[in-house]
Amino acid sequence: MKTALYPGTFDPVTLGHIDIFKRAAALVDRLVIGIAVNSDKAPLFNLDERVQMVEAQIKPISNKIGIEIVTHPFENLLIDCAEEVGASMIIRGLRAVSDFEYEYSMVGMNRMMNEKIETVFLMSDLKYQSIASKLVKEIARLGGDISNFVPDEVHEKLLKKLM
Repeated sequence: MKTALYPGTFDPVTLGHIDIFKRAAALVDRLVIGIAVNSDKAPLFNLDERVQMVEAQIKPISNKIGIEIVTHPFENLLIDCAEEVGASMIIRGLRAVSDFEYEYSMVGMNRMMNEKIETVFLMSDLKYQSIASKLVKEIARLGGDISNFVPDEVHEKLLKKLM
């Protein structure tokens, strides 16, 4: 059974993330969405809220594709999380060249810690390449329309959180 870990903060989960969920799920037998507890980023949504939003999005994907997709909160090293969940692969989504520069360094460090775990990069679909959770929150905070960036239920939660 091939298991992959797709880690992120998912604050909030966007249509770009969901695109990667779907595409990653087609490559493996089991997909674990690692939801990072990252106090450095000061997330708007708490961990439970982020887990709930991600779980609402992965359920229909799991049912449609017929593979197990689960969430796994973590606050340890990414490579340790991958080992915990039995992942042989870490999935990383890329939007731009600047993402690659950061990810490239991370891959090297992770390989030095565990060379058996591969990192696979998936480029975002063109229509999602500009979507970033940080920008979505800023647009919403300033009263802009975020309906093209997040699922409807996430849109509602974000607006309520900002009120």
